Amino acid sequence: MRNKSISCFALGLLLQLSAFSQSKIENIIVVTTDGLRWQELYTGMDSALANNAAFNQNQKDHLYQTFWHEDPSERRRKLLPFIWGHFAANGQLYGNRAYNNFADVTNPHWFSYPGYNEMFTGYVDPAINTNSYPDNPNLNVLEFINNQPAYKNKVAAFGSWEAYGRILRKKTSGFPVIAAFDTIDWKNTTYTEKMINAMKQDSHRPGDDHGCPDVFTHYQAMEYLKTRQPKVLYIAYLETDDWAHAGKYSNYLKAAQQVDAWLQELWNFIQRTPAYRNKTALLITTDHGRGDINKAQWTSHGAKIEGASEIWLGVMGPGLPAKGEVKKPMQLYQKQIAQTIASLLAFNFTATHPVASAIHQVKENQ
Repeated sequence: MRNKSISCFALGLLLQLSAFSQSKIENIIVVTTDGLRWQELYTGMDSALANNAAFNQNQKDHLYQTFWHEDPSERRRKLLPFIWGHFAANGQLYGNRAYNNFADVTNPHWFSYPGYNEMFTGYVDPAINTNSYPDNPNLNVLEFINNQPAYKNKVAAFGSWEAYGRILRKKTSGFPVIAAFDTIDWKNTTYTEKMINAMKQDSHRPGDDHGCPDVFTHYQAMEYLKTRQPKVLYIAYLETDDWAHAGKYSNYLKAAQQVDAWLQELWNFIQRTPAYRNKTALLITTDHGRGDINKAQWTSHGAKIEGASEIWLGVMGPGLPAKGEVKKPMQLYQKQIAQTIASLLAFNFTATHPVASAIHQVKENQ
């Protein structure tokens, strides 16, 4: 009986250790949706903008039917059902300033290139002060991870904006960076990749070619995920920012809702794929905020727009506490995201430039 008891104990311990080992984060998917305000994330549709004929695209009734509820918790769920369903139940969301839970950019410019540099290098470079800045001189965390033996050639990035090629140092980084209308040129392209290449080449392009429709970015990234199974994947959506700059609030909300649907598609794929299930973290965030105090400034961002420094972020993954909407007062910064990405994979991101510390609350119980 004693030997049987010991055997049962040993088996139970083995199962516990096995379950623990299976919960280790081995992969991470980072998703950004450019310029999506924390106000919509946490309170849903803004009635002041939906009521404003300058922004509602003559769709006021449709906006109310689709997105409105008197209760902000229900309203945000109507806009972003995955984030406020599965993600909130199993992950962590930061940046609801109503609870003094602050998340901000550190750079003084409050627009995209400086924001993405800060996000992925952990460093505010004073020289980066324009979206037309050339190739980034700073090592980013994706490049750092790709240089680790277990992750070599297991990192990739797909983004709808042409500047990601410069921000992430496409020419020298050593991992694929497909930006805007870039087509896939590696060997053994799949039929789907060839089809998306052709669609990009034949599609209507804005005059400046600065960005492609998010649908191309999403499907290229998903095809890469399914066929090549990277350990680190970055997907960068753009249309939330584009529609906001255009002052089209209906399109902005629909773009945000589409990103939410794509997040659910990503997570569903992760959970049904053995290489990713119970081994993968999902981190979501944005590069900058937008105006809100002056409602007419919701279309804009930059150092002169109050509120444009205000961001948000969320993370979900095996072994991380499910905190939901974090209401504890704190101050987080965009520059902490790079080291947070590295730390989730048990790395310490180092570079020739300073790197901000990780967000330690992610791994702590509250």
